[in-house]
Amino acid sequence: MASIRIISTSRVSAASDEQSNLKIELTPWDLRLLLAEYSQKGLLFNKPKSEKQSENTFIQHLKSSLSRTLDSFAPLAGRFATIKHDDNTTSYFIDCNNKGAQFVHAAANGVSVADVIQPIHVPKIVYSFFPLNGVVNYEGTSKPLLAVQVTELVDGIFIGISINHTVADATSFWHFVNSWSEISRGYECLSIPAPILERWFLHDKDCPIHIPLFESEQLNNRYVSPPDLEQRVFHFSKENIAKLKAKANGEIGTNKISSLQALLSHFFLSLVRNKCIHDPDQEVQFRFTMGVRPRMNPPLPQQYFGNAIQGAVISLKARELLEKGHGYMAWEINKIIAMHNDENFKNLLESWTKNPKILPPVNWVSNGMIMSGSMWVDIYGNDFGWGRPVAVRNGPAHKNIDGLINTFPGVEQGSIDLEACLLPQTLKGMGSDKEFMDSFTSP
Repeated sequence: MASIRIISTSRVSAASDEQSNLKIELTPWDLRLLLAEYSQKGLLFNKPKSEKQSENTFIQHLKSSLSRTLDSFAPLAGRFATIKHDDNTTSYFIDCNNKGAQFVHAAANGVSVADVIQPIHVPKIVYSFFPLNGVVNYEGTSKPLLAVQVTELVDGIFIGISINHTVADATSFWHFVNSWSEISRGYECLSIPAPILERWFLHDKDCPIHIPLFESEQLNNRYVSPPDLEQRVFHFSKENIAKLKAKANGEIGTNKISSLQALLSHFFLSLVRNKCIHDPDQEVQFRFTMGVRPRMNPPLPQQYFGNAIQGAVISLKARELLEKGHGYMAWEINKIIAMHNDENFKNLLESWTKNPKILPPVNWVSNGMIMSGSMWVDIYGNDFGWGRPVAVRNGPAHKNIDGLINTFPGVEQGSIDLEACLLPQTLKGMGSDKEFMDSFTSP
């Protein structure tokens, strides 16, 4: 039976202490995630055919390049700090004290690259390729804000990365990984700009934000998952996505529906069809997050480091969705995204700052689908010096939520991968859903 062997655990600090006195306040976009788990994403690589470096030299090279990367990403080498106030509130900030990131070196005995990517369902052993499993963001006062686990397979390497989600969203997550991979390849001048660490606030007076002290109910309100949830990665080619986009736009008589909106509508329809909903008047929900950076006026820079995301939800009856179909749902997604503009975002920030509410992930659960991840990131360009990744996988964070869907760009340009966490019977039904699977492409 396959097993994981931990070879070593160490701490990696930034090579320079220049930013060790830096203090970064947290915005509403950041603070709302304090009760969520760390963001966990990992890259799978084939091992180089000719090993020029010893195991120790290879690991030391990754540690050294990580240390130099942390010079620009000082928050990831720090910890959270808190200040308690007399009005029973507290405020959080990042103390860039250079206490360091966690670095784990491990080996997966008897596990090959094929064992990870060939099964229909994501094998559970993949979860052991990630560090800090089960850690919640507010624990960043004592836990590292970044942890990396390099796991050696029989014929491959898996780099699992866990970043405190209160510190960074998906855009910032991959900005860090892109920078690390270039430094690992020996780049002196990186192809991407350095991160902008200063947080953006609606009003200067909002900083720091006081939030109510957490009660034990909030800290212990963990979602109890349905039994036996499984994960499957669905791959959609550029050509098949184009057909879905044309179909959705044709049904509505528009050209505004995007490729991603058409694909998510297609996926949601199949999920609801196969979810064994006995009451057609039951409400189903599609929850998703959208990037805020380009939608602000003026736009936030792409290299803004932190969280710049806003959630949205579409609720409708199962009967209405199934009767009105693909184009209707895609258009609903398009309309709600169009509603979220600079004015809307600022109103939401203003409202939240006056009445901060931090909800645990149990409140995310819905009878439907929750979309996470980003399409506008570079995943397959992350070459650390031995070739590009062959696959991306998520860690176990929030994999107790039935309906969690993670979105990634696929290996081929223009393709999209959706990693679905669902009940086995739902996945089985979707796998037999001809209308849905006609657009699915075997990887």
